[in-house]
Amino acid sequence: MIVGLTGGIATGKSTVGNFFHALGAHLIDADRYAKKAVAAKNPAWHKIVAVFGASILQADEEINRSALGQIVFDDATAQKKLEAIVHPVVRQMMLQKLEEIQQAPHSPLPILDIPLLFESGWHERVDKAVVVYLPEKTQLGRLMARDGITKAQATARINAQMPILAKRALADVVIDNSHSKKETRRQVRILYNAWTAPEPASFFVQPEGSR
Repeated sequence: MIVGLTGGIATGKSTVGNFFHALGAHLIDADRYAKKAVAAKNPAWHKIVAVFGASILQADEEINRSALGQIVFDDATAQKKLEAIVHPVVRQMMLQKLEEIQQAPHSPLPILDIPLLFESGWHERVDKAVVVYLPEKTQLGRLMARDGITKAQATARINAQMPILAKRALADVVIDNSHSKKETRRQVRILYNAWTAPEPASFFVQPEGSR
């Protein structure tokens, strides 16, 4: 089984991913591979600098992700250009890692942690699409508190993404993260145990009188 994990900004996707990892799942984090893909002098790095200019570079020649983010945040065309460069590289890296996991003896449950699971089409490659959900009002409050930003700034960041209710509608499984961490961990444990348990047939018990 392959599980895809997603959510909205500040809904707690990383927390849920860490809970799965603590139980024994192998977390394949798209953001981590994206950072690796755009590291200085890598092929994607050269393409990004060619498109967006050297002004996005830090003194160490690494890409200033914040500066690049400001460029693409308000420009849909620029965002598409960036995604066209980065996404294929990240996709290949993740597929390679997934293949390694699946070929290993006693391979762990792979969890693909992908913010753009539905937008990028990755949901078509997974067996279960899991969405970490918060009501929009709670999501807004947590984002403001986490990043120390205004309501207007937080609203703009949330509106720049696919609505969490739309993701929830597409999910195979929804994890409600609006309560305590203990409750969220409980939901994760139930899912992990169900997805890693032996085949149901091994639990079959003959009804009385069938012998």
